Amino acid sequence: MKVTFPHMGHMWICLAAMLEYLGVEVVVPPPTSKRTLTLGARHAPEFACLPLKLNLGNFIEAAERGADTILMAGGCGPCRFGYYAQVEHAILEDLGYNYRLVVMEPPQRHVGELLSKIKYITGHSSWWEVIRGIRFGYQKARMVDELERQAHYLRPRESHRGSTDKAFQRALQEIIPVKHPRDLPKAAERARKIMAQVAIKPRPVLRVGIVGEIFTLLEPFANHDLERKLGYLGVQADRSIYLSEWINDHLFLGLVRGLRSRREACRAAPPYLNHFVGGHGQETVGSTVIYARQGYDGVIQLLPFTCMPEIVAHSVLPGLSNELDIPTLTITVDEQSGEAGLVTRLEAFVDLLARKRGVVV
Repeated sequence: MKVTFPHMGHMWICLAAMLEYLGVEVVVPPPTSKRTLTLGARHAPEFACLPLKLNLGNFIEAAERGADTILMAGGCGPCRFGYYAQVEHAILEDLGYNYRLVVMEPPQRHVGELLSKIKYITGHSSWWEVIRGIRFGYQKARMVDELERQAHYLRPRESHRGSTDKAFQRALQEIIPVKHPRDLPKAAERARKIMAQVAIKPRPVLRVGIVGEIFTLLEPFANHDLERKLGYLGVQADRSIYLSEWINDHLFLGLVRGLRSRREACRAAPPYLNHFVGGHGQETVGSTVIYARQGYDGVIQLLPFTCMPEIVAHSVLPGLSNELDIPTLTITVDEQSGEAGLVTRLEAFVDLLARKRGVVV
């Protein structure tokens, strides 16, 4: 069994760590690229959203490297993502790819449902080993999220443009090769030291929250490296969802304490949006409210074209923006999205925020 999975930001680091620790052969797809998108868009339904097309391209490229089993997240509620794994599998079968499919859906009753799926993949591993493997992968996710947050803080303040990105990549190279949980703390300390060496200088910095659909939030190819672009414009970005938080909410049922949770965001959504609309729609609204309360300068909503939950959230944001006095910008992405147009919109939005606050960034 050679297991693959779709790219979604740095998710591959923690998934590969977990599976390799459990003795599973892993085939990581090549980094998502224009070729990935071309392959996916060629074979996917025209009005399917961007995540499905990129996932499909990932699986085709992974098959070229010998992968034969797909590990894919599932979902529930009024969002098409819940059946995308099955749709992608059917398309791949029609194309002649003989993939096995394992869908990791949010447990309905207890974490044992999740463990049994992983046990199916690992086969010979004991339950205790499976639990340790999951914990190891999750620890890596927590560490990568910590490094990303540090990069968000440093990028708009760095003395030399690009130094944060170089340090971040070096720091990741300390985390990625770690094969055993006992070696992770020392690697994490080395990674933190690398990030701490980035030279910064005092300057006015805007703070912008990024909300929306999780895939377009986490995958840099899908959002044209939005966080980096904001950093270079003098903006400290913060995502409403980080990978470790999503894992805790949807797979661990919130068992890990001390992290932001979707419940917190959903509680903040009323009266602007009072009920679940699928995907991250209610979280988008609630997170925007939270960012406004925390004094952020603005909020950017990211969504794939045709994403119903985010379209509902988008219809709510203008009224919320006026009432709470927080500017919002909605960015929709698909295979036709261009980088130049995005940069123009970001520059205009950041200029608006800077004028509102009375600073020069």
